[in-house]
Amino acid sequence: MSMEEFWQVVEKARESAADPSDAEDVAERTLALLTALPAEKVALLAQPLWDLRARSYRWSLWHAAYLINGGCSDDGFEYFRGWLLTQGRAVFERAVADPDTLADLPAVRRVAAGDEADLECESMYGVVWDAYEVVTGGQEPPAVTGRYPQLGPGWDFEDADEDRRRLPKLAALFDG
Repeated sequence: MSMEEFWQVVEKARESAADPSDAEDVAERTLALLTALPAEKVALLAQPLWDLRARSYRWSLWHAAYLINGGCSDDGFEYFRGWLLTQGRAVFERAVADPDTLADLPAVRRVAAGDEADLECESMYGVVWDAYEVVTGGQEPPAVTGRYPQLGPGWDFEDADEDRRRLPKLAALFDG
């Protein structure tokens, strides 16, 4: 299965969710759709999911997660990217290209307005692996290839001037 097929499964999950912004519901529905597939098809989705995880492994997106969630550990960044996957392909692609576009999402605006929720979804981050274990009775899926890219030099996420320079819309929501 291809990247396109992975996104089709996510979109079907989003369409069937009562509230497509409910990341946990979208993840559960994605898992249900994947577990209805043969193990071979599920296994073929491991690489596309890994590739998406690697593509979204960027300082600028980590910085956005830090602002949105009021801090962001290594694990927190993984779970934030899991949440991002549940938002669908268009949102994911825009956010990877320009994390400041996340400021336009209603869920992000709710957090900025005081909603206590963290925008994280651990279960979506490994949904293919979980589905494969279910359909095979506990086997691990075939290994994926690739590594996370180097993040390069970072910057001080606590520097409000840097926030405004790098992520102006998010900084206005969360630093203002």
